[in-house]
Amino acid sequence: MAMPVSIIVPTFNEADSISATLKPLQLFRLYGGEVIVADGGSTDNTREVCKSLADHWIDADKGRARQMNAGAKVATRKLLLFLHADTVLPNNHIHLLRVLVESYAPWGRFDVRLSGDRKMFRVIEFMMNWRSRITGIATGDQGMFVSKNTFNKVGGFPDQPIMEDVELSATLKKLSKPFCIGDPLTTSSRRWEKNGVWKTIFLMWSIRIKYRLGVGADKLHKQYYQ
Repeated sequence: MAMPVSIIVPTFNEADSISATLKPLQLFRLYGGEVIVADGGSTDNTREVCKSLADHWIDADKGRARQMNAGAKVATRKLLLFLHADTVLPNNHIHLLRVLVESYAPWGRFDVRLSGDRKMFRVIEFMMNWRSRITGIATGDQGMFVSKNTFNKVGGFPDQPIMEDVELSATLKKLSKPFCIGDPLTTSSRRWEKNGVWKTIFLMWSIRIKYRLGVGADKLHKQYYQ
């Protein structure tokens, strides 16, 4: 049976790192899975790098939510997996995706591992995964997946520049608990390493708290990427 999964990867100037995400997915493609790159206007050679590594290239309005929604529209499989451009699925992802398909879970996410070797990253990973299991809220770097029918039913990702993943998972949580895959995917720790661990922790928690207090996504986006 062909793999009934579409993997959607939003990109923007990811030429230096996108092949590390897409190359491990070539066996997935051989099993009948679909890989869609939804680009937000890259000015480097991201498109050239992706040419032989994906089934579809989509030019979309810039913004992760808009790009992922655009990819979902052209997806032809019944399950959608949204994978960040700096994130790599586990080596056994073929088996895990088959388990996921057979579970008939409407949505869920993977546990996450940061790519760096610092001991503090292991603590951060544990807290991220623990928090997600307790709250039922997932973030985009955890490889969110959702059936296409359910995704369309809730209207996809909200059209906002940040916290779109938290907002979507909060909506999906009302339908069911997330299906959590314990085998972790690996996401880049580059932001933590560049900006500092404690500064990044403080920034992320302040963004989350302010969002819950009603601060607009546009304002929080500027604060996050300043």
